[in-house]
Amino acid sequence: MQRSAGILLPVFSLPGPYGIGTLGKEARAFADFLKAAGQRWWQILPVGPTGAGDSPYTSVSTYAGNPLLLDPEALAAEGLLTGEDLDRLRVPEGPVDYGALYESRERMLRTAFSRLSGDKAQAMREFADRYPWVREFALYQAAKVHFGQQPWYQWPDEPLRRHESAAVEHWRGVLAEEVAFHTAVQYWFAVQWEALKAYVNSLGVGLIGDLPIYVSLDSADVWAERKEFLLDQTGRPSKVAGVPPDYFSEEGQLWGNPLYDWKAQKADGFGWWIRRVEGASARFDALRLDHFRGFESYWAVPAGSATAKTGQWEKGPGMDLLGVLTNWFPQITYIAEDLGILTDDVHRLRDASGLPGMKVLEFAYSGPDNAYLPHHYTNPNCVCYTGTHDNDTALGWYAGASDQEKAFAKIYLGAEDGESARRALLRVGQTSMAVLFVAQMQDYLGLGGEARINVPGVANGNWRWRMASGAATAELAEEIRALTAAASRC
Repeated sequence: MQRSAGILLPVFSLPGPYGIGTLGKEARAFADFLKAAGQRWWQILPVGPTGAGDSPYTSVSTYAGNPLLLDPEALAAEGLLTGEDLDRLRVPEGPVDYGALYESRERMLRTAFSRLSGDKAQAMREFADRYPWVREFALYQAAKVHFGQQPWYQWPDEPLRRHESAAVEHWRGVLAEEVAFHTAVQYWFAVQWEALKAYVNSLGVGLIGDLPIYVSLDSADVWAERKEFLLDQTGRPSKVAGVPPDYFSEEGQLWGNPLYDWKAQKADGFGWWIRRVEGASARFDALRLDHFRGFESYWAVPAGSATAKTGQWEKGPGMDLLGVLTNWFPQITYIAEDLGILTDDVHRLRDASGLPGMKVLEFAYSGPDNAYLPHHYTNPNCVCYTGTHDNDTALGWYAGASDQEKAFAKIYLGAEDGESARRALLRVGQTSMAVLFVAQMQDYLGLGGEARINVPGVANGNWRWRMASGAATAELAEEIRALTAAASRC
């Protein structure tokens, strides 16, 4: 990765008239903005179907795309929706209302499916044959509908719960129409994503995606490949994932994801991970490895615990896995999300892997010895952020900073107030030695805490912020380009 800059903006945060950002013209317009601003990377969050709390990190599939992000106008261009259909989908711009969206998008997609012609249906069947995960995911979704949205480990048909081949084929026949519907939705997503990625790449911009370290218990992945996880005979985990108390939460974070059977996965040559990254590599040009420290040691919490405090550290796969992934996919740029409680062993693993780690400027102002201060970046193999999607905006950070942090920021940045702190963070990030600098779009827009994307440990109200139409102006692009160009001369 050459020294460059990028902007973090989730797809759902794009503007537009359909209640959520989509893969349509607003996404292309933002790609145009990135090029005009001299940015080489667009970082987004996971784009799978969201699960609990509407979080993209609790998806029901590591492979599938989120139907909410589909562009209705592209479906209309295929003759699957009418102008009247589009009119019914339009809503005033504002934060994402997931409850309303689930209802309106379900109606939209089933209307589009009802208008499929034979040749297009054949293309979808070929798509499912080409990608085995599609068949599993479509059946999983169809069974969820049939069994009243119960999690797979509560389905009344035990052989199906256990993913026995005879039961799988039986229900594939019984639920054939519903399976075809979910196959169509994923086909549409794949077609739209491929077109968007080709357009973004044609501008010289790459897409940075996210590979969450864990998957949800109630997911097609765990249902179809239970042997990859530490589960009992009923499909329930004895220990679940989380992190201990840290900067974000005094109680820690109890994620609840099932843990991997790392011993079995190593014996298999980490085939599950190879398939997973192969799927992600078709979607993204770079991958941020979420919760990198979990590859060295992970926090295992006894199932049923009220908080994550009761967990303990257990050894992760380390270079056994990372070596496989970097050797199998040398074309992918990886970024190690090495945040949280780090040890010397985690630092050694990151260095052994050769992956760039992350430096977050909003964490830096506790004092002169803080490793996130730019003058401590002695190795340029790192990615500098103003803040990630889990942090406040730069203005929001300054407003909530302690008196000590503000005093040190005044010395280090010359920041007298929130606005000067915001501009200083962008300046020092651009001029740092880091091989890549990424800022949240909200920081270029000068937005406060009302534009924060996520508050870790808080279950509701996240993942809703959207950029206003017209905010990504030509003037702002020129301002960012000038800042990036000046930094490249340093």
